[in-house]
Amino acid sequence: MTPDPPASPPLRRTALYDFHRAHGAHLVPFAGWEMPLYYASILAEHRAVRGAVGLFDVSHMGILTVDGARAAELLSRRTTANVERLEPGRVRYTFLLEGTGGIVDDLLVSRIDSGEELARRFVVVPNAARAAEVEEILRQHRTPDTTIGRWNGEVSLLAVQGPGSRALLEKQFGWDLGSLASYHAAFFPAAPGGAGRDGGLGAAFPADLARRLFVSRTGYTGELGYEVFVRSDAAAALAERLVSLGAQPAGLAARDMLRLEKGYLLSGQEFHRDRTPLEAGQDRFVDFDHPFVGRDALEKERAGGPPVRLAGIEVDVPDAIPRHGTPVLANGAKVADATSGGLSPGLGRGVALAYLPTALASPGAEVAFEIRGRTVPGRVVRLPFVRAAPPRP
Repeated sequence: MTPDPPASPPLRRTALYDFHRAHGAHLVPFAGWEMPLYYASILAEHRAVRGAVGLFDVSHMGILTVDGARAAELLSRRTTANVERLEPGRVRYTFLLEGTGGIVDDLLVSRIDSGEELARRFVVVPNAARAAEVEEILRQHRTPDTTIGRWNGEVSLLAVQGPGSRALLEKQFGWDLGSLASYHAAFFPAAPGGAGRDGGLGAAFPADLARRLFVSRTGYTGELGYEVFVRSDAAAALAERLVSLGAQPAGLAARDMLRLEKGYLLSGQEFHRDRTPLEAGQDRFVDFDHPFVGRDALEKERAGGPPVRLAGIEVDVPDAIPRHGTPVLANGAKVADATSGGLSPGLGRGVALAYLPTALASPGAEVAFEIRGRTVPGRVVRLPFVRAAPPRP
């Protein structure tokens, strides 16, 4: 008799689960969580982020802290960023690698101490599907004086994205976000109209989130945007207030197309231990000025040049939409599979990412897709597919 397969663990829910239900979200499993794929309209959510304000629940992402006198040394050793040089209030996008140079995960690392304490403190955000693994790797390599915490459940994370995001947050809280530059972070008063409008550092995370929210100016959409770390018992009420001020609830589907239009990587598609940052075209996020796991492999690859490069491909045939796994052809022969693909609302045509042989990965190269039994022409273009909007304050 064949034994029954093991039961899957129950899906986790964020503190905004009831909020999602109340706003009509179509909920789906994602990385072990039950998350909104979309609400009323994927296209409307996409347009809101590009033209106004979208609100995403990204509380499924890993929410870690790394604290201690040697915390920066640990993060430097385990990522491609020289975190020991990271100044207070700065946020760095970086990679945690295997010894082979393959990407285990991409992370955001924020330094939250003021610089006046002996210990350094960081907030680290890995992808949802890799959060437990990243936490375990850091624990394995830490020294006894370094403390690692995981705060999913106690802390929620809201992404407020779009050209109106600054004005909306300032209206809600009375903050002055003008001095918070891109890829910087600070603590702001949690109570609307609370004392002090400017951001500061040095607060305890997550203990002080009852009185000061942690805000980073980052995002996965390419628009002006902020990630707001809030206590989970206050997250749903905050989300409702932001919606009442005009934010559009948005789900995973819109988020995926927004990031694809900008050429941003997706864990599990653009990498899964099988690609390096250099192959992915992310050379600028690798600091070769410090020792880190995987550096030797990347040094060799840099010297010889990566054999493949992640490239953006556009399709001009209106009804041809490449998807993840769509074969990419050159001179009639398959050379790759698309890692991501879809219809870009911003361009009105299909776009895809694929690791092409380096000789084919330059803008202007002609390739093709095999879509539903037919060969559809495409061309390599410079990323991002959708260019940046005019600069905003």
